[in-house]
Amino acid sequence: MKGISLDVLKDAANRLMFDMSEQEYQTLLVEFKSLVQQMESLAKIEGLENVEPMTFPFECSTDYLREDVAEEPLPRDEALGNAGSISDGQIKLPKVVL
Repeated sequence: MKGISLDVLKDAANRLMFDMSEQEYQTLLVEFKSLVQQMESLAKIEGLENVEPMTFPFECSTDYLREDVAEEPLPRDEALGNAGSISDGQIKLPKVVL
């Protein structure tokens, strides 16, 4: 497994356009080292490759969901009927980005 170094973290932060302090890098480096140790410990478990991965730990049925059937969409006038403000056939909202 590739080691996680301070240079790797700084390169990743730079590519993701994160601005981090040196203390944050040191904290993240400690966390990654802990994660790598945990993964190495898990890899030592015998027969782990024979275990089927799971996405949810409990039995869960989804038979209550309806079938996805394509239907005619609402007419535009009906869809926009409850909109507070309409402009050019679209719902007009206040600006949310500064």
